[in-house]
Order: sequence, then structure tokens, then C-alpha cells
Amino acid sequence: MTSFTQRNDEHERRRIGDRLRQAREYLSLSQDEVARHLMIPRTAVTGIEAGQRRVEALELKKLAELYQQPIGYFSGEDQIASALPADVAYFARKAAELSSKDREELGRFAEYLRSRASSDEGGK
Repeated sequence: MTSFTQRNDEHERRRIGDRLRQAREYLSLSQDEVARHLMIPRTAVTGIEAGQRRVEALELKKLAELYQQPIGYFSGEDQIASALPADVAYFARKAAELSSKDREELGRFAEYLRSRASSDEGGK
């Protein structure tokens, strides 16, 4: 393997590891909890998040399910998810599971919250 390819692989492992760590921290999960879920040692989770260990395909699938993110989010292939803050992407995925009537209601509620925030700012 060329040194360029090795550097590129290391960069990708670190990038994926960073996203995995951020998702774990966002959900307030410990590395021990994740390790138990994957049935691997905690040191393996540490290595994955540090980009020192490759994440296996089945591990990535389990992590994506645990973190409630599409696999493409971690690999960078899912540009929409990576462009949105994690909490907004989470709400979008949950909203997609609702009926169209419930999504309309959710939209009205979002408009209400936005207008309430605008009026709160205007009254200061």
C-alpha cells in the first residue's frame, strides 16, 4: 500500500471515528455501554473512535442502529444527514415515520414555536 493510500485510510478512519464518538456522546452513552452492545472490549471502541482500529461492516450497522443514524452519515456518503445538526436529523427521521396528517400537525407546531420565539425576541 502506498503512503498516500495509508494516509487517506487513516484520515477516513479518524473521520468515521469522530462521527461515531459524537453520536455516542450526543446520546450520553458510555464506551462501556457501546462495547456491551457490540460485544467487543471497550478498548476496541476507544480504538475505533480514535481512528486506530477499523470498524467492521457489521459493527457499523449495529452502531448506526444504536445511534439512530443512517450508515451513510458515518461514512460521509449521506450528505443530507451530515449537513444537518444531529438533533434535527433525528427529528426528521422520526417525523418520516409519522402519517402525513401527523406530519402536517408537526409542521403547524413548528410554525407555532417559531412564531413564539420571534414574538419573545420582539418583546425584549
